[in-house]
Amino acid sequence: MTTDLSRPELYINRELSWLEFNRRVLEEALDDGNPLLERVNFLGIVADILDEFFEVRVAGLLHIRDSGRSPTGPDGMTPDEQLKAISRKAHELMEAHYRCWNDELLPALAREGIFLWEAVDLGAEHLSFIRRYWREELEPILTPIVIDSA
Repeated sequence: MTTDLSRPELYINRELSWLEFNRRVLEEALDDGNPLLERVNFLGIVADILDEFFEVRVAGLLHIRDSGRSPTGPDGMTPDEQLKAISRKAHELMEAHYRCWNDELLPALAREGIFLWEAVDLGAEHLSFIRRYWREELEPILTPIVIDSA
């Protein structure tokens, strides 16, 4: 007995699989059994992975779609179908990401005495310290880089 490997149901879409991996990383951020700062780190990893995913994978699908070609992958999905599925899953992922940050991690950080402040909420003394620290400590060690259109 042989298996017909051309059947789309035998394949998992590469892009959707990538988003599912990101969902599993997000689950680590949601797991209160992990140390708090590790959870924050996991949430940052989710954001980094998603940024790269859109910069590379989604941009590639958009390019294929906009070129007028509409090839189907081994999973049988066209670029347009993939983009719609990605949009739905990415929105779900980002909603969960925001809920994790706003409803779980920020309050947990505050309970540990770690606060994130907006510049408008800082007093003159704090702003003066930050500006001086930037000017004297951080700015001198930054190296400018050129970013071209490639």
